Amino acid sequence: MQLYSPWAFLLFLLLPVLAYPALNKKNSAAVKFPSLVDIKNCHLSWRLRLRPLLKAARLMCLVLLIVALARPRKGTVISEISTEGVAIEAVVDRSGSMQAEMDFGEKLNRLEVVKKVLADFIQGSEKGLTGRSSDLIGLITFARYADTVCPLVLSHNVLLEFLKKTEIVQLQSEDGTAIGDAIALAAARLKKAEEEIERRNAQLQYSQLEQSDNEEQAGFKIKSKAIVLLTDGRNNVGEYDPLAAAELAKEWGIKIYTIGIGSDQAFTTIDMMGRTYKMPTRQDLDEGLLKAIAEKTGGFYSRADDVEALRNIVKKIDQLEKTNVKSIQYTQYAERYGFLTLSALVLLTLEILAGCTVFRKIP
Repeated sequence: MQLYSPWAFLLFLLLPVLAYPALNKKNSAAVKFPSLVDIKNCHLSWRLRLRPLLKAARLMCLVLLIVALARPRKGTVISEISTEGVAIEAVVDRSGSMQAEMDFGEKLNRLEVVKKVLADFIQGSEKGLTGRSSDLIGLITFARYADTVCPLVLSHNVLLEFLKKTEIVQLQSEDGTAIGDAIALAAARLKKAEEEIERRNAQLQYSQLEQSDNEEQAGFKIKSKAIVLLTDGRNNVGEYDPLAAAELAKEWGIKIYTIGIGSDQAFTTIDMMGRTYKMPTRQDLDEGLLKAIAEKTGGFYSRADDVEALRNIVKKIDQLEKTNVKSIQYTQYAERYGFLTLSALVLLTLEILAGCTVFRKIP
C-alpha cells in the first residue's frame, strides 16, 4: 500500500483550527437565568450526553476525506519476459563404437559420459555450466539411421528423461555412423522450428489489442541456431553426404560444433570365464571431415580424449552461444480511496440526519 499524494496530510494541520470553534462552549446558544442552582440539579438526558458525538462525527468525516485525497493505492508488480534464445540440436552418436570406456571416476562408456556432460550443459552444474533454461533444445541420435528422440523444447525435464534413456544400438543391422543424415535431420528440425515460431509470433502480434512495432513482445524469438555433433567414428552409411548437409545448414544460418570422442588408448572391458579383460578399441575418428563440417558453418571442431576435455569443449560452446533475456517490469495500481470517500459520505449523512432529528435543539 502506498500514497499517491501524501502531501494531502498537511490538511490535518487545519483540523485543530476547525475543531476549536465547535468545541468552544462560549460560542454555543444560551438563555440567561437569574440563578442556575435548580438547573444544575436537573438530570441530563442521554440526548444531551451524546450530542458531542455529532461534532466528533463531523471531524471524523473530514479525516476520512483527507486520507482519501492522499489516494492510497495497492500496487501489483507484473513482469513480462521477452526472450531471444538459441535453438540447439544435440546430435549424439550411439553406434557400437561408443561402447568404448572413458575415465569418469567410474566404469562408464563413451555414450554414458556424453549423456552426463550434456545433462550438465542443459540444466547447469557446479563445474562452470550455468544451464540453458531459456533455450530451445532438442535431441537427435544416430547410428545407421538418424532419429529425432526429443523435439526442440523449452521445458527440459522431458528432454533430460529422453537423454537418460538413450542406449547404444543393439542390433548389428542398425549399427553404423550416418553423420550426414544426422546433420540433415537436425538442420531440418531447426529450420522448421524457426518458421513455426515466426508464424506464431506473427499471429500473436496480429491478435494483440494494442499493436506494437516491437517484435519481441510476441514472445520467444530464435536468436541463433546451432548443432552440437558428438561422434567417435566416420561417416560410413546414410543417404546424405556430410559436407552437403553442412552446406545446407550454412544456407539456413546454422552453426555446427563438432566434437570427436575418444583417444588412441581406448578400451572395452569384457567379462569372460569369470575374469575381466580390457580389450583395446580401434580408433576410427575422421577428424578431417569433422573439422571441415565445422569450418564450413562457422563453428569449430575439438577432440575430447577424456572427460575433462569434453567438459571444457562444452563450456566453450556455452560461452559462445549466449542467450539474452529481457525482463520488463511495471506496476499495476488499484485505488483504495473509494471506500474512504463512501465512508465519509455515509458518516456525514448520518450526522446530518441525527442533528435534524434525535439530537435536534432549539435554538
